[in-house]
Amino acid sequence: MPSYDYELEIALAAARNATDYLREAYDQFVVIPDAPVSISTEADKASQDLILNELSKVFPSDAYCAEEPTQKLQSLARQGDRIWVIDPIDGTRGFARKNGQFSVMIALFAGGEPVVGVVAEPALNRYTFAKKFGGTFFFEGANLPRRCRVNPQNYLSECTLVQSHAKGKPQLGEIAFGPKKTLQTYSAGIKMALVARGEADIYLNDYSLFHDWDIMAGHILVTEAGGRVTTISGNEIQYLQQNFDQSEGLIASNGLLHEAALNALRQVPYERRSE
Repeated sequence: MPSYDYELEIALAAARNATDYLREAYDQFVVIPDAPVSISTEADKASQDLILNELSKVFPSDAYCAEEPTQKLQSLARQGDRIWVIDPIDGTRGFARKNGQFSVMIALFAGGEPVVGVVAEPALNRYTFAKKFGGTFFFEGANLPRRCRVNPQNYLSECTLVQSHAKGKPQLGEIAFGPKKTLQTYSAGIKMALVARGEADIYLNDYSLFHDWDIMAGHILVTEAGGRVTTISGNEIQYLQQNFDQSEGLIASNGLLHEAALNALRQVPYERRSE
């Protein structure tokens, strides 16, 4: 099996360049306190094109999937044996509301699975990254990378759940799992990185529709750190479906809690969230 060392090196370089750009754009951005979930900014598009330029220069024969419909994206192949999947700002509400809760996500899909993943958190200058069979690592600023592992928590009642911001009432994960602690952030990339680094034990995504670029980079972070990622029903995540859609929800855990979490979800009637 290929090592993917070079691909990870280039993905990290692209993420660092996007982070440098976004840190400057973030400082200059005028806050939008009521930014909606659907918001997209010029920074999203600029970050995406920067990443696409970096990657396609080195890997011109690869295919590319990304969130923003820019001209650069349209000029690149959309199908192939290897496809880069990019979210230039995951959690744009966090960027627009200027609470720091946004990330850059870059993944490579090859051989039927994610094989490289990078989640950068520009506000903290933090990077969490993984490659297939290579483990998960993270670093901040100029610090050297350190390997990270999921937290070995065995009890749902003692777990830390990470979820999207609540809107005045308990969310599905809080009801089903009864966690000891709940963290909230806008970015799915940050949520899955928290699980991979052992700072949270479970992330539950019960949205009715999201996309490959929302989760693929985070997926390999969790699995290479010793965790598990499935749909809410316990099925394997299927990527590269029509329009790169995901409609079966997602649960990312430390692995030890996964079956208990799935069983708990089966006991709770719920409606999927639209936003």
